[in-house]
Amino acid sequence: MGTHLKTAAIDHATARRMEWEDRLLLSVSLIIPLIGLLLFFLYPVFLIAKRSFIQRDGNFGLSNYTEVFGMSHIPTVITNSLVMSSATTLLCVTLGFAIAYAMQRTTIRGQYLIRIALILPLLAPSLVQALGLIFLLGRNGVVSQYTGWNIQIYGFWGLLISNSMYALPQAVMIIQASLRHSDSRYYDAALMMGASRWRQFIDITLPNAKFGLLSAAFVVFTVTITDFGNAAVIGGNYRVLATEIYSQVVGQMNFNMGAVIGIMLLLPTLVAVYIEKVSSQRQFGGSSESAIPVTREFVPLRDIPLAAVVHSVGLIIFMIVLTVVYASFMRLWPYRMEFTLANYNITLSGGYTPLWTSFIVSFQAAIIGVVALFALVMAQRRLPRRFAKAIYLLAILPVGVPGLVLGLSYVLSFNAPGSMLGMLYGTGLLIALCNFYHFHSQGFLTMVAGIRAVPPALEETVSCMGGGVMNSLRDAILPFMMTTLVAVFFFLFMRSMVTLSAVIFLISPTLSVGAVSVLRLDQAGFTTQAAAFSTCIMVSVLIALGLMKLILFRLSRSRASVAVVS
Repeated sequence: MGTHLKTAAIDHATARRMEWEDRLLLSVSLIIPLIGLLLFFLYPVFLIAKRSFIQRDGNFGLSNYTEVFGMSHIPTVITNSLVMSSATTLLCVTLGFAIAYAMQRTTIRGQYLIRIALILPLLAPSLVQALGLIFLLGRNGVVSQYTGWNIQIYGFWGLLISNSMYALPQAVMIIQASLRHSDSRYYDAALMMGASRWRQFIDITLPNAKFGLLSAAFVVFTVTITDFGNAAVIGGNYRVLATEIYSQVVGQMNFNMGAVIGIMLLLPTLVAVYIEKVSSQRQFGGSSESAIPVTREFVPLRDIPLAAVVHSVGLIIFMIVLTVVYASFMRLWPYRMEFTLANYNITLSGGYTPLWTSFIVSFQAAIIGVVALFALVMAQRRLPRRFAKAIYLLAILPVGVPGLVLGLSYVLSFNAPGSMLGMLYGTGLLIALCNFYHFHSQGFLTMVAGIRAVPPALEETVSCMGGGVMNSLRDAILPFMMTTLVAVFFFLFMRSMVTLSAVIFLISPTLSVGAVSVLRLDQAGFTTQAAAFSTCIMVSVLIALGLMKLILFRLSRSRASVAVVS
């Protein structure tokens, strides 16, 4: 009797200890990521908003805003930004729909080549598209050199093409996802009622894809209005908000004016993100899991012209990006087209040190991001619904803050000598944190999707067998989440390697990253060396992409082997 009571007391004490440990783990998993969001996102954004109202005399007021709007060139800059973003959006949505439709609904050949072409702009900083256009069509471009044509590629048209190349892959992915959720039964019913293919396209395809089109439109608009790289390289006299904020902060050291223009850049982005979020919810909220995919078929009158357009776009992307790679091996573009490796002997702008810094910073951003995001989704799913929803909204909020604005807010927040936060300023760790919180929302949404795939029955089984959160984590969650963790790690690593706008304000004479070095080399007139540095970045990201594919492939094979054995 006494032995049984003693055993029961031990079991009860063990259960209480495990419950306390579980609560401690979940509390830490929630509190630390929230502190990170508070210190490295909410506080800097609040500070830049506050700074925009601080007047020259130190008091609060609207004089900064009146001064900005009183500048004679600001209305033109705002108009240029809106016109450029709208034109890029229209072009990307039109071409994006054509490419997505061709890849999702037709049997045209060479679709893998289109996929490769769409990957290329994602492997390099945004300014690489502008650099390739200059090599081809600039004043000293190969076309001008050999034909004598005087092509005015600098300004609106060059910026439109380079921005469209940069944003097009994202538009294609979103629109293709919306087409993927269509149900073939609607088309079968329309065919039985005698509807022509054109009527099916107008009455079924476009209405089903409208929220995908709207979502893609606002993503492209946001990407374009906040991009700095292309505008800095090929924009010429066509000034936009992104280059204006850089001019105010770096050129004139006017942080108050920079803060005002940052808020101006933030407002249309927040509106675009809100509309995109509503569009995404409506688009996928009405889709059915039992939908039957639409059968691909070859329709000559439709697919031959469509293939010509799609492959032409892919060819243009290939030409522009590969021209940068080719130019990096030429002695003097386009005058001495002799193969050489001299361009890779980079000694300016710190040589290859910024590239190694990019590796370290990107690795730090990926590690911090995976740990913080996994901990946050682990804790969030165990909270009451209203608290979980609040955490969700906070976690996706960073997507609405442009990289330029976030980077500037870090300067205003952490350039404070003597404070604890000031110790981070001028370090690679601060750049890593800026990169992570710049892409926080995308990583969080991917992590949420991954943890929802974990079978609840498996966690319940672990719990019924007396296991706590640690046991559930080890035996149920991590095995199913491993592919998601790998995907988020490499996503954060690759985006950190190529991002420019978020870190342009955080570099210093002794600390720089690869994307900024490309910009510096180009601005200094060393365009072929800029091409060589860009090629190194693209190869690095391509290796990371291949490594991710290999790891995911092995994980999928390992899971399949376990399933067969079971």
